Amino acid sequence: MASSPKPTVKPARTHFSSGPCAKRPGWTLDALKGALVGRSHRAKQPKARIKAVIDKTRSVLGVPVDYKIAIVPASDTGAVEMILWHTLGARPVDVLAWESFGEGWVTDIVKQLKLKDVRTLKADYGKLPDLSQVNFDSDVVFTWNGTTSGVRVPNGNWIPADRKGLTICDATSAVFAMDMPWDKLDVVTYSWQKVLGGEAQHGMLILSPRAVERLESYTPPWPMPKIFRLTKGGKLEVGIFEGDTINTVSMLCVEDALDGLTWAEGVGGLKALIARSEANLKALSGWVANKNWVTFLAESPDIRSCTSICLAMKDAEVAKKMVALLDAEGVAQDIGAYRDAPPGLRIWGGATVDTADLEKLLPWLEWAHNEVQSAA
Repeated sequence: MASSPKPTVKPARTHFSSGPCAKRPGWTLDALKGALVGRSHRAKQPKARIKAVIDKTRSVLGVPVDYKIAIVPASDTGAVEMILWHTLGARPVDVLAWESFGEGWVTDIVKQLKLKDVRTLKADYGKLPDLSQVNFDSDVVFTWNGTTSGVRVPNGNWIPADRKGLTICDATSAVFAMDMPWDKLDVVTYSWQKVLGGEAQHGMLILSPRAVERLESYTPPWPMPKIFRLTKGGKLEVGIFEGDTINTVSMLCVEDALDGLTWAEGVGGLKALIARSEANLKALSGWVANKNWVTFLAESPDIRSCTSICLAMKDAEVAKKMVALLDAEGVAQDIGAYRDAPPGLRIWGGATVDTADLEKLLPWLEWAHNEVQSAA
């Protein structure tokens, strides 16, 4: 195969990582100059800054007023495991897995908590389990968007309003880019480094009144690590949801989270964020449709992610060499498929990525593929 001319225009921002994700357009370190560093996170002003993150989160996402929101340790992983350790065991569990992070929750539930009454509904990369088979008399654990497979649930219509169990949703690569039907979700978790490009190690935990009722009525039989404890004396530790974090938070990260939320408000809120992300998926979709060497890992358009956009290729070595070449050219960073996923590319299309930059990336992808093939 003959090589093609090298493109001359590079993306203005070359960050297409699926986590941590691109910072918001125009971000510089000056965004953190107001951070209350060197202060106790328990002091009045820093605590007010932490509470501002909670309040802005509620406003931008449209979280109902009777839902509780907290900043918790250890990113999305910590948020998910905290609620699994607290709530599971009261009912049977259905856990859904169609990529590596969902598989991780299966491991937690079956091998760590050692629950016996568990059904695992699995699907291969690029597909969803049969959602009609989920038993909502059980607690249901699932990812809204499979970060490593590029597969999302199409909507919340498969979740009944009159369910008996809790719905526990890992939404870390969906929230701020997809419409969360809050009335169908009892627990939602995510981390700042997804979608809005915040800094790492802090998780967000959102609880419905039904989830709070479970926390206050059920005591699990296993020990509870200090950083997981959401209740005291059988009652919710309300302060955690008002800015009294369980452990020390980084005020630099808090400032960065506020900056991202303020940017989100400024561009038009959730509706605009969703539109930006969907525009990125549309740009890639139009390009992929005309190629014979790459396709979407998610075959069905209605379940394709607009954030972690996963493209499948037959030859793993070609994909790896393309990723290395584009990185060396300073065109695209961190676009290789996840280590457990089928070979290909994974390009972040969340709201902090400008569609213009994705459009500039596309001819480089074609060029890199031709260069690798011609050198073979």
